[in-house]
Amino acid sequence: MADDAQTDPQTEDKSAIGSYTAVGDSFTEGVGDPGPDGMYVGWADRLAVLLADRREEHTFGYANLAVRGRLLDQIVAEQVPRAKELAPDLVSFCAGGNDILRPGSDPDAIAERFEAAVADLSGAVGTVLVCTGFDTRGVPVLRHLRGKIATYTAHVRSIADRYDCPVLDLWSLRSVQDRRAWSGDRLHLSPEGHTRVALRAAQVLGLDVPADPDQEWPPESHRAPSEVRRDNIQWAREYLVPWIGRRLRGESSGDDVTAKRPDLLPL
Repeated sequence: MADDAQTDPQTEDKSAIGSYTAVGDSFTEGVGDPGPDGMYVGWADRLAVLLADRREEHTFGYANLAVRGRLLDQIVAEQVPRAKELAPDLVSFCAGGNDILRPGSDPDAIAERFEAAVADLSGAVGTVLVCTGFDTRGVPVLRHLRGKIATYTAHVRSIADRYDCPVLDLWSLRSVQDRRAWSGDRLHLSPEGHTRVALRAAQVLGLDVPADPDQEWPPESHRAPSEVRRDNIQWAREYLVPWIGRRLRGESSGDDVTAKRPDLLPL
């Protein structure tokens, strides 16, 4: 009987995801993680690289359709049809966060619309990866919305169970509770924060990752209370006051942009 054939380390993993489309808002677009070409990188782009590494060269397709500031209904109307058209092996669907932050919003009603979109996507693509909200207990102002975010997060997890979706659980990702995981506006992740999320997403999808997304941050030098107070005042002036103003006016974002990758492109 002939010896079993040796496994070629260069052989493509036949179970590997061959195409990925990301839909969502600024979180998925990658705001806070600037790239060398003037466009944002972000966790979804970083996840795409990890997925592509499991494939033979030029056999992986990726499209990031996310646009900053988009509300759930806008994402469903503008991005979900394109994602269905592309019919990738994987879609990451992270939406509803901007809706939750709006005054008077109802997380139960938002979750109903979210579920309808998940049902629609699940019938047209391979796998739908959904995301929970972040735990905002340590974030000024946003800590007061923690209950609404927790309610929406519970809905997302229940929806994921019903449609057999993997869950990128941001609420339990302890490493992003550190201020260094966030950019200067304290509303979007820093490059390191986006990296941690990408690693967790890869873990959820069953990939071996090069680092632990929840590894401890290096010790930080002591900051005097006066320094912390000065930083908080500057942050409130530059970011918090304009953000509250946009919310009171019912605006979803600052800049309006088009999708950074309108077509399914090889990496």
